[in-house]
Amino acid sequence: MPVETIRWVGGVGGHIELIDQTLLPVEFKYIECRTTEQVWEAIKVLRVRGAPAIGIAAAMGLVLGVQDSTAQSFDEFLQDLREAKELLQKSRPTAVNLFWALERMERTALENSDLPLGELKARLLREALAILEEDRQSCRAIGRHGAALLRDGDTVLTHCNAGGLATADYGTALAVLFAAKEAGKSISVFADETRPLLQGARLTTWELLQAGIPTTLICDSMAAAVMREGRVDAVIVGADRIAANGDVANKIGTYGLSVQARHHGVPFYVAAPASTFDLRLEDGSRIPIEERDPEEIRRWGGRQIAPDGIEVYNPAFDVTPAANITAIITERGLIEEPTTGKIAALLENAEQGPFGRAE
Repeated sequence: MPVETIRWVGGVGGHIELIDQTLLPVEFKYIECRTTEQVWEAIKVLRVRGAPAIGIAAAMGLVLGVQDSTAQSFDEFLQDLREAKELLQKSRPTAVNLFWALERMERTALENSDLPLGELKARLLREALAILEEDRQSCRAIGRHGAALLRDGDTVLTHCNAGGLATADYGTALAVLFAAKEAGKSISVFADETRPLLQGARLTTWELLQAGIPTTLICDSMAAAVMREGRVDAVIVGADRIAANGDVANKIGTYGLSVQARHHGVPFYVAAPASTFDLRLEDGSRIPIEERDPEEIRRWGGRQIAPDGIEVYNPAFDVTPAANITAIITERGLIEEPTTGKIAALLENAEQGPFGRAE
C-alpha cells in the first residue's frame, strides 16, 4: 500500500494509466486512456470508481480533450474544452467530485485566458496533477483524524470500497484503518460484499489483505446480525456527495447500515474530503441518484438469475440522514453530529472548490 489507482504518463502530450477495477481481484492490470471518450467509458463502466478518483480522472480527461486542439483563439479553445466537459459530465450523476473537478479545470482555463494556447494546455495539466496531489494529502489527513476514533482491538464494518482504489492514494474510510494500523493499533474488519457489483468483496477485501489487516467478508444481509452479536465497534463508510445539512449519498445499502448501527448503539462514521460537500443542496432529497442497468441485478457471474421480463429497480446510491451519523471525518477534522452550521463552520475558507459554498 498504497495502490496507485490513476496516473498521468508523460507531459502535455501524455496519457492516463489507471487500474481496470472491473478485473479485480482476479487480475491486476493498468489500461491506457488517450481520449476523452475512453475516460468517459472508464468512468461509466466503473473501470475507475470512487468519488475522488472519478474527479481526478475527469480532470485528466479534460486535459486529453484539449490536447490536440487546433484552436486559433481562446474562445475556440474554450469551446473545445466545454465539449469535453459536457461529455464527461454525462458519465455518472451522483459523485459531486466529478463536477467539482470539471468546474475547477474550466475556471483555471478562464483565469489563464491570456496565456498562449500551448502554455494554457500545460497549465491545465498542472492543475489536474494538483488535484491528484491534493487528494493524496487529503486522504492522509482523513486517516490521521479518523484513526483517533478507534481503540486497539476494535472491529470495523465497512461497505463498498473507499480505499486507495477509490482515491489517489490512501482512501477515505479505509484510510482510517490504514492509519490506525500504522499507529500500532490492532484492527479487524467486516467487509460487506456490496451487491450488485460486489465492490466490497472484489476490491475492499483485496486492499485490506494487501495491507495485512484481518478481514472477514460477509453478505450485505448479515450486517445487522453481527452488530446484534456485539462484534462491531464502529461502522465507517465513504461518501459520493454530502448535502449542506450533512445528509450523505453513498453506495446503496449505506442507509440501511446507518439504521442498524443506530438501533444497536454502534458509532456510524462517514469519511470524505471537503470536495465531496455540495453546499448548494439544502438536504439529501436534492441529491441526484444514479440508476444503473437492470442487467446488473438480473445476472450474476455471467449467469441469468432472474426470470425474463421481471421489473428491476437498481439505484446505485441511497441517502443517509445526518441524524444517523455520529461524525463526518474530513481532512480538516471531525464534524460530530453534523448540522448545517457545523459543516459551514468547518468548511469556511476551505479550498474545496465551487460546490463548497451555497449559491
